[in-house]
Amino acid sequence: MSSKTNAMRILDRKKIDYDVLTYDVGDGKIDGIAVSKKINRPKEMVYKTLVAHREQNLFIFVIPVAEELDLKKAAKAAGEKKVEMLPVKDLQKWTGYVRGGCSPVGMKRNYPTFIDSSADHLQKIVVSAGKIGMQIELEPGKLADIVEAQFLQLTK
Repeated sequence: MSSKTNAMRILDRKKIDYDVLTYDVGDGKIDGIAVSKKINRPKEMVYKTLVAHREQNLFIFVIPVAEELDLKKAAKAAGEKKVEMLPVKDLQKWTGYVRGGCSPVGMKRNYPTFIDSSADHLQKIVVSAGKIGMQIELEPGKLADIVEAQFLQLTK
């Protein structure tokens, strides 16, 4: 296995169990649905990490890959009148991660994080390990603990 990502090192330090799932990126298909097929997990189990903002305040939303973030629900969760998606060009500057390799664990700062309530009843979910081609599978409750997330209804 290639070297550990920052997200994995944090999980190791907190003694949180996880499995690493790797996939081939040679075909350029790194969207969540393609990734779920490549790692042989149902798309309902694979979650994407989205970054939204209101001025300089960033908010992290972890939702199923086949779903769409409801910006009204996201704003309400964040306690804002409205939020918008962070432009992809700003992602690395604020989070330390790139599109397709953005993990909710190990960002440059601890931003308010919200996980879609659909994860709450699953035994395991899959999120990015912080690098394109690598995913981590872990218990949603453990993920919520480490990023201090709330479970809320976030999708359309």
